[in-house]
Amino acid sequence: MKYFIGADHAGIDIKAYVKELFEAKGHEVIDLGPNNKDRVDYPDFAAKVCKEVLANDGSKGILICGSGIGMSMAANKFDGIRAALCHNAYSAQMAREHNDANVICLGERVSGLGMVEAIIDAWDKATFQGGRHEGRVEKINKLFGSCRA
Repeated sequence: MKYFIGADHAGIDIKAYVKELFEAKGHEVIDLGPNNKDRVDYPDFAAKVCKEVLANDGSKGILICGSGIGMSMAANKFDGIRAALCHNAYSAQMAREHNDANVICLGERVSGLGMVEAIIDAWDKATFQGGRHEGRVEKINKLFGSCRA
């Protein structure tokens, strides 16, 4: 699996940790920055990651900021992105199984390393169940696409 990862200045430390976790599972991780704690704007990095996910069939995205809220709001503006803000393993599993989330958003100031590892593990192991959930995901795709920036 190919993952694209990005953060803002408030997500740098967790970004490095998450990248290592995915690489340890054998995944390819493309780091789209930033690479230091200089102040940046989260929408810029949400856009970078979402554009790559949309351009690379079957890939997924990881976005990290202080709370995860800003990244998830920005990411969900892209038609075809289903970004899920997850603060625990259950929400990560359900985001993938029921909502076919192709981007996960994390908050460095909200989740510690142990919880982040549990979230990543649950999201990585889960697969979209389809079935009764498929129609709902299609409805999201049809109703709420709003940005092709």
